[in-house]
Amino acid sequence: MKKGRDKMLETGTVIDGKYKILNVLGRGGMSVVYLAMNERVNRQWAIKEVPKDDYRMDRKEMEMMKKLRHPHLPGVIDVIEQGDSLLIVMDYIEGRSLQSILAEHGARPQDQVIRWAGQLCDVLSYLHTREPAIIYRDMKPANVMLKPDGNVMLIDLGAAREYKPQNMKDTISLGTKGYAAPEQYDRTGQSDARTDIYSLGVMLFQLLTGESPHALRPICRISDAFSPGLDAIIRKCTQVKKEDRYQSCEELSYALAHYWELDEAYRGKQKIRLFSFLVPAVFTFALGIGAAAFREQEIYIREHDYETCLLAARNSTDRESEIENYRKAVSLDPYREDAYLALLEDAFLDDHVLTAEESRQLRLVLIDYGDGRQTNESVFRTNEKGYAEFAYAAGIAYYYKFEEKSNKKNAKGYLEIAAASGDLEQSQVERARRLGRIAGYYSQVGIVDEAGDIYVSCRDYWEDLTGFTAGNLVELDNERTALVVYEELVNQIVSRTAEFQADGVERAEMLRELAKVRQHLETDFDRVPGNRRVTEEELDALLDHVEFAEKIVWSAYGRKEEQEDGTVS
Repeated sequence: MKKGRDKMLETGTVIDGKYKILNVLGRGGMSVVYLAMNERVNRQWAIKEVPKDDYRMDRKEMEMMKKLRHPHLPGVIDVIEQGDSLLIVMDYIEGRSLQSILAEHGARPQDQVIRWAGQLCDVLSYLHTREPAIIYRDMKPANVMLKPDGNVMLIDLGAAREYKPQNMKDTISLGTKGYAAPEQYDRTGQSDARTDIYSLGVMLFQLLTGESPHALRPICRISDAFSPGLDAIIRKCTQVKKEDRYQSCEELSYALAHYWELDEAYRGKQKIRLFSFLVPAVFTFALGIGAAAFREQEIYIREHDYETCLLAARNSTDRESEIENYRKAVSLDPYREDAYLALLEDAFLDDHVLTAEESRQLRLVLIDYGDGRQTNESVFRTNEKGYAEFAYAAGIAYYYKFEEKSNKKNAKGYLEIAAASGDLEQSQVERARRLGRIAGYYSQVGIVDEAGDIYVSCRDYWEDLTGFTAGNLVELDNERTALVVYEELVNQIVSRTAEFQADGVERAEMLRELAKVRQHLETDFDRVPGNRRVTEEELDALLDHVEFAEKIVWSAYGRKEEQEDGTVS
């Protein structure tokens, strides 16, 4: 599509031999968005057609965009060159833009806006933490879609760019006036994560007030119904100097989740608390206790309080107080691993399930600014051994026990940290390495990719899957981990028998692995009542599942044939 030319792709046109144009979804500026069908995989896609000259990405950046995967970001599947146009194939998102919702309904409720902002912080944080970082640069209501399920999607990556530390400023000014940060239009510096934070702050102002972004001012001057805390957050986001804004989306996300803490009433209470602490402290110094002695006493009290919180959590009779005491312990000493591990394993995994809400709470504890300067996680990372132990536990938890489909994706990062550690047991390092690899395979193995082109090997997946189940896992790790590992192997054989078979895995290999699992279940686990970490019922259930898996394998490969010696082949 050339500039100034109205000609568009005709309905029925097939792009790249697989994308059939169904109709036009929308048109704006110099771009056209089409609805297309990939008949190879029977799935609908959106195709955005833009002039090459207006799409400021080189080939490397285009390939990078194709690798992005996030629940609030449509996947870019293909970037196809056709004449003087680029055709960007991406997920088709049902819903309406926040711009159209604003135009029709006006300002949105405060709680709703905060929820959307949290999701946008999440996806921006994902972009900003890529290697290299990706700066979105065009945050505005028109680029945010509200899906029927109430969640938002960030669309149109046309203005995005990789952050280049060596650059002093952007080479091209992109962004939408009113939303763009000062450094975008006056080119006084390079855009970075704080640039996106500025634009998000402007958009929050518009969503809350219904006013033009050019009318940016404190929201409390518009209505005293707005939270002063939320007003303070928006003002900090939209500071002229980047160093005066939130420095990361994690920091902004935490502020949004605790906006009420910034309200004047809360600040008044905090001042009273501070005064009640300072008076005895000053009196203590007046009595002649020196600074060093006071510091020593403070450390002692902090350690004592930390242990008290741990004890209180362990003795709690209700779940809320248990979690709160572990959280308090973390805030008292974010360097120590005890409270993090207990919060995860004793509080959240007591029922062997990690829920989405528990995952959210865990994340809030990690990103809390315990000392006012650094997040708890930033401090915790300096405890290399303790953090590695936590990463291993969290990776295992997300891999096996997270209730959402993103469990493998969430597990991967933690498992990679554990695998790189020199402080864990070798068996744990090896298991983390293999599980991390499997987590990388999980969303792709044995299927044709979304573009309908690439077949990912099931053979590699099988080798890793069977490799990390080798040996006596009860001795190498523990009974609970061993059970879930064996469950994973059996479940994958049941669900992927045909895929493994098609990629050259022999029947004998699958039956051999199932026989090993059966033997481990019968010999490795403690059968003494009261001593074991898994129940007799759990073991029997998995043995039954092994038998079922064997039947599936025999069925897939044809009937078993009895040999002269009575064995089966």
